[in-house]
Amino acid sequence: MVLISGAAGGLGAALCRRYGVAGSLIAAMDLDAARLDALVRTLAQSGAQALALPGDITDPVACKMAVAATLAHFGRLDGLINNAGISHRSLLRDTDPGVIRRVMEVNFFGALHLTHAALPHVTAQRGFIVAISSVAGFSPLVGRTGYAASKHALLGFFDSLRCEVEASGVSVTLVCPSFIRTGIGAAGLGGDGSTVSSPRITSGGESTAEDIAQRIFVAVAGNRRFLLPDRTSRLAWWFSRLAPGLYARAMKRRLGVEFEALPR
Repeated sequence: MVLISGAAGGLGAALCRRYGVAGSLIAAMDLDAARLDALVRTLAQSGAQALALPGDITDPVACKMAVAATLAHFGRLDGLINNAGISHRSLLRDTDPGVIRRVMEVNFFGALHLTHAALPHVTAQRGFIVAISSVAGFSPLVGRTGYAASKHALLGFFDSLRCEVEASGVSVTLVCPSFIRTGIGAAGLGGDGSTVSSPRITSGGESTAEDIAQRIFVAVAGNRRFLLPDRTSRLAWWFSRLAPGLYARAMKRRLGVEFEALPR
């Protein structure tokens, strides 16, 4: 029985489908109630048992209610996948600090609230916790200071949490993909907090959500601590460590074009 946040679309929906195919019971949490209901209906048609949990992960009370509803419906909680997230694209000089605060509230504090609420029940089942970070969680990413900060925070938090819970039989898996074809870029925030509608520039291509979901499923089953699920993320990991200056320059050449025309 697995609780998945950000479940209504993209990687979250792909994870719901993958775990559903495996016979897992699914608790799907998302802010978008309409898309969530559509997902649960689709899962039911394929034979998966799923519960829709509309709610805002930035609200700790909503997270506690989601966990309580999961327990009331299914009787247990074996695993938690912290997938919900938002992005932003703007240089810091052009960004309202409130935008970065919003990104941190969703990407980091949302995962904190949901994990805190779920932890006693996952521990009772000797289950698993997954956090979806990013290449931006271990390397710089121009024009995404808040996003990178939130994803770096996930690595520090869940690496440390693993040290606290592994003796109780709970596994913690950190996942750092590069670009996934999910639509998160199209829904990113601009510097003033409005939605950015221009297409994002990627490096190394985009993986499908289904492929990344499958790789996460296998990693969790194998109690993997850390997953770089695609070629670009693996290259970025080693390049950013062995030649950080070269990595930063290459990244800026590729992705900095998004901001080159902006006035100073």
